[in-house]
Amino acid sequence: MLLDAFTDEFAAMQGWLFEHAVEPAVFHLGLSGYLEDAFDATGWLLVGLIQIAILLAIIGPLQRWRPVDAVTDRAAIRTDILYTLLHRLGLFPLAMFFALQPFFDGVVGPMRTAGWSGWQLDAILPGVTDIPWVSFLLYLVVLDFIDYWIHRGQHGLRWWWSLHALHHSQRQMTMWSDNRNHLLDDALRDCIIVVVAQLIGVAPGQFIALVAITQLSESLQHANLRLSFGAIGERLWISPRFHRLHHSVGIGHESSSDPVVSQRLGGHNFGVLLPWWDVLFGTANFEMDRYDPTGIRDQVEPDAQGRLRNYGSGFWAQQWLGLMRLAGRG
Repeated sequence: MLLDAFTDEFAAMQGWLFEHAVEPAVFHLGLSGYLEDAFDATGWLLVGLIQIAILLAIIGPLQRWRPVDAVTDRAAIRTDILYTLLHRLGLFPLAMFFALQPFFDGVVGPMRTAGWSGWQLDAILPGVTDIPWVSFLLYLVVLDFIDYWIHRGQHGLRWWWSLHALHHSQRQMTMWSDNRNHLLDDALRDCIIVVVAQLIGVAPGQFIALVAITQLSESLQHANLRLSFGAIGERLWISPRFHRLHHSVGIGHESSSDPVVSQRLGGHNFGVLLPWWDVLFGTANFEMDRYDPTGIRDQVEPDAQGRLRNYGSGFWAQQWLGLMRLAGRG
C-alpha cells in the first residue's frame, strides 16, 4: 500500500539522519539521556526539510508564474522565512516539548497508568475505520474541525485576537507567511491540537503526517499566487484565493479603532484545510475573482488621533508588541 510504503521509507530516512547527524551531536553535547526524544525530534526535522524542499521546488516557481502582487517588502519576507525555519525545522516544537512535557507527564501520565486510554476513533467500526488510510482521513477531518473553531476563537476573542493579529499584519503574503505567528498564539493552538489528538488515539506517525499535510497546504494557501480550484474544487479543499479573502482588508475579520468591531466575530473563510465548516456554519465566501490587498484595517486607517497601529518590523519587535496588545498597552 502507498501509505505503508511511504511510512517505511520515511522511517528509513529518519533512522539514517539520526544515526549520522543527530545522535553524534547529542552525545557531543552530553545529552545522551535524551536519545529517545532526539529520535522523535529527528522526525520533525526531516518533515521540515522535505517541506522546505517542496516550497522551493514547487510553490516558489508557482508564485513567480502567477503572482498576485509585485514583491516590494523583502525585509518582511525575510522575517517570515525566519518564522518558517523556526517552526518547520523543529526548533519551536523542541522548545514546546521542554516547556510542556512536565504538564503532559503530570496530567496524561496518571490517566494512562489508571488504564484510561482515551476514545479510540479508529475503533468505531472494526474492519473499516481501523484501515490505515480510513483512520487517517477520519483524524484529518476531526482535527480540521477543531482547527476551524480554534481559528474562530483567534478572531472572536479579543485577547486571542491581540496575539493572532500578528499573523494578519503581513501585507506582502507569500508561501513563507503561514508561520508568521506570535509564539504564544502557536503554543495555545498546538496544545489544543495535541490534547485532542491524544484523546482520540492518533498514532505518532499519523500525527506527524497530518501536521505535514496541514502545514504544506497552509503554505500554498498563503502563497503570492493567483490560483483558485474552480467552482467544485473550492468547496473540497481550501485554495490560495479562498484563504487570501480571509486575509483581505475589509473582508476578512480585522481589528479597528472601534472597540465594538474589535470584539465582534465577523469575516469569512476560517477553515484550515476543508471549506466544509465555513459552508456549514455560514462563514464561507466563494467570490471567485477577488484578490484584494491584505492586512489589518488599523494599519491603513488612522484612529481618531491620526495614528496607525505598529505591528513590528522584525521578529523580536513583533513578539514584544503582541504581548503589549495582550496586556492592553499596544
